[in-house]
Amino acid sequence: MRIAITQRVERIPAYDEQRDCLDQRWSTLMEALGIDLIPVPNGMSSPGDWLVRQNVAGLILSGGNDLSHLHGAVNASPERDITEATLLIKAGTMNLPVLAVCRGMQMLNHFLGGSLTPLPGHTNCTHAISVSAQAPLMAEYRQVNSFHDWGIQPEDLADNLLAQAWADDGSIEAFIHKQLPWTGIMWHPERPSANPTRDAKLIRQLFFSKDTPCV
Repeated sequence: MRIAITQRVERIPAYDEQRDCLDQRWSTLMEALGIDLIPVPNGMSSPGDWLVRQNVAGLILSGGNDLSHLHGAVNASPERDITEATLLIKAGTMNLPVLAVCRGMQMLNHFLGGSLTPLPGHTNCTHAISVSAQAPLMAEYRQVNSFHDWGIQPEDLADNLLAQAWADDGSIEAFIHKQLPWTGIMWHPERPSANPTRDAKLIRQLFFSKDTPCV
């Protein structure tokens, strides 16, 4: 199976370069699940047409880079924002499964009309979550890793999304789309955590099941 995955943008002043970057742990994780990752270049003129040509079975929006519209955004990348928004338009028309991770979850909520809120105490830590009774694949999650400065409060959530998990402060840690096979999670499955088996089940269900969304 081939899955497209977006990349963070890093600017290297010493070389006058902008580089697309992807944590190698993503490839390690997905190879073990029988998935070949196809990294998405940023800055293309037609990301939607590129997506069609790759013949992929799904899309992952990875972490990194604040969304450029946010006040006080750090290491923002407008070209990445445009790339991901265009990919989501095409993924919607193709009914492709989408997994949106951390920044990707923020992007998906913003794309669908939601908003974001600064969220202290969620950077480089682990914390507890509670899970909806209607999210059986997430039922065993108790603690998740956390690497974000921006979050989604219940009032920030886009109308066509359904919250599935919450942190103790009430911020949303996971959601699904009400019609499309799109899932957002704030934790990073590619980074060390107590949930590798749970994350693997969730990813398999999203990309290999014909009955998504069902997390």
